[in-house]
Amino acid sequence: MFYTYYNSPLGKIVLQSDGNFLTGLWFLEQKNFGLLSNAILNDNLKIFQQTKAELSLYFLGKQPNFNLIPIKLNDTPFRMQIWELLKKIAYGQTTTYGTIANEIAKTNGNKKMSAQAVGNAVAHNPISIIIPCHRVLGKNNALVGYAGGLNKKRALLLLENNSIKFK
Repeated sequence: MFYTYYNSPLGKIVLQSDGNFLTGLWFLEQKNFGLLSNAILNDNLKIFQQTKAELSLYFLGKQPNFNLIPIKLNDTPFRMQIWELLKKIAYGQTTTYGTIANEIAKTNGNKKMSAQAVGNAVAHNPISIIIPCHRVLGKNNALVGYAGGLNKKRALLLLENNSIKFK
């Protein structure tokens, strides 16, 4: 595994890769994540160059094409299912934990799904920003839950849509 850093306007971001795919992206002080102890610093990987270029566009307030970045996820089927739904939330848009829970329940043929279970899966998203967990709000658009901190979640949402309303 390899890693590098990206200096964003919101703080230092760590990028992690297996050499070909992006396997991690998180704010340095973010909960739930950390570098693998055997990861090697490498600023020159193509995947890191691609990711940094798209992040630079993003932080300039331009819509990046994160689909250009090959990512690799490995976790429980439930988390993977949630993360796939997160990738469908369009730039500048939001959804709620409850909405995702209802969609997962319907897809899986269940009557209900816990919004808290969805929140736990969202909180363990290993590739922040690109898998846009910051676009998920609480009930009545409450600004809740972000492993990188609510101040960063608010800033990311405002960067994408400066007319967004949340509580």
